[in-house]
Amino acid sequence: MQKQPAMNVIWFLVDQMRGQATGYAGDPNVSTPNLDRFAAEGHTFTRAVAGAPLCCPARGSMMTGRYPQYSGVAGHEFPMPAETATVAGEFAAAGYRTGYFGKWHLDGNRPDLDQEPGYRASPRLRMIPPERRGGFQDWWAYENNNRPFDCLLHTDAGRTPDGVPVLARQNGLEQFRAPGYETDALTDLAIDWVGERSRSDQPFFAVISVQPPHDPYVAPAEDMARHSPGGVRLRPNVPQIPSVRERARRELAGYYAAIERVDHNLGRLRSALTGLGIADQTMIIFLSDHGDLHGSHGQWRKTSPWEEAIRVPMIIGGPSREHQLADRQDALINQVDLAPTTLGLCGLPTPDWMQGRDFSTVINRRTPAPDSAYVGIPVPTGHGSSVDRRWRGVVTADGWKYICLEDQPWLLFDLAEDPYELANHAQDPGYHARRDELDTLLRDTERQLAR
Repeated sequence: MQKQPAMNVIWFLVDQMRGQATGYAGDPNVSTPNLDRFAAEGHTFTRAVAGAPLCCPARGSMMTGRYPQYSGVAGHEFPMPAETATVAGEFAAAGYRTGYFGKWHLDGNRPDLDQEPGYRASPRLRMIPPERRGGFQDWWAYENNNRPFDCLLHTDAGRTPDGVPVLARQNGLEQFRAPGYETDALTDLAIDWVGERSRSDQPFFAVISVQPPHDPYVAPAEDMARHSPGGVRLRPNVPQIPSVRERARRELAGYYAAIERVDHNLGRLRSALTGLGIADQTMIIFLSDHGDLHGSHGQWRKTSPWEEAIRVPMIIGGPSREHQLADRQDALINQVDLAPTTLGLCGLPTPDWMQGRDFSTVINRRTPAPDSAYVGIPVPTGHGSSVDRRWRGVVTADGWKYICLEDQPWLLFDLAEDPYELANHAQDPGYHARRDELDTLLRDTERQLAR
């Protein structure tokens, strides 16, 4: 029997996109035809959770398959240790070529950067050496940027795209400005790389990591033109406070424009795979590192346990499932499960050091889904629009969410009855029995993770 070729994998990772903000999820403000088709043809996790709704700990969990307090990236700007085992290392060991495109945000505030010139210390200008790239072999990336029309990337010497000026050189690395808008430029680079890889028998694992729709909430003019603040319909949990609602509408107009640009580029990527003849050998996993509150409960950005911050889109699509029924999964998949699930979908084992679960067997119904997911921010950020205390909690398969501030009950919601989290039962004596049950589940989960 002829051996089946190994499956290629692409993570299409976006930043700060909440799970409610797509056409297939029912958001009336945004048109996402490519995501909608992808969701119809793939496996869509409607209850995917950002276990740590903050960039650095979220990305550390994705790369390592470990919870933030055990991944080496417990908080904002924590540097991932160079020796950390990652999913990229596992794929490389299995014979895959690995490539990374875009936002990294795992190099952190390293003490040794204090001794370097300013351009090396700056997250925007820094060029990350090969030993700090988490095992990725090919590299067009940046540490942190937040300027989607002025995105600086760096790569190894000689690998700047043809016709693009090199702005700086340092220790065998080159820095250049991505042409145009970040999401477009990174997709261009990835498509070119995939085209090169398609001529090889070696399978590949790639990550396309774009910062939009993260603030400053901007997109190309043709996308922005479709959205005005006055036309935005707010979620029911945005309070009737004029300043909150005005800000939410203003920011959401750009947010939805940036999401539509993401959608456009997902379509470009899928079309490129089809044109190269490798669509049936390539799996795409679309997801976000966390969500964005946009005024819900009067709150902003991320780091919070409300649904708009912790629910994220996650779609796994591979060989076409066209003309089949959409597979909507309500399993509580967590970002810590991404690495083992990706390996499992490629027929590779989960290494012992990963704490996450391989959901490939949940997708094909060979094993049951877990009954809860663990969430939390182990180290508060302390900057504006964030929660300034450590919190942790659980979300359950039967629709409950319980959150603690240290050892103090904070939030308790029945999501099945109250999806917008308008009734907090955490201090209601009538719910003490349920609170105690979930508190025990939380503590048991933490004991298991600490083993």
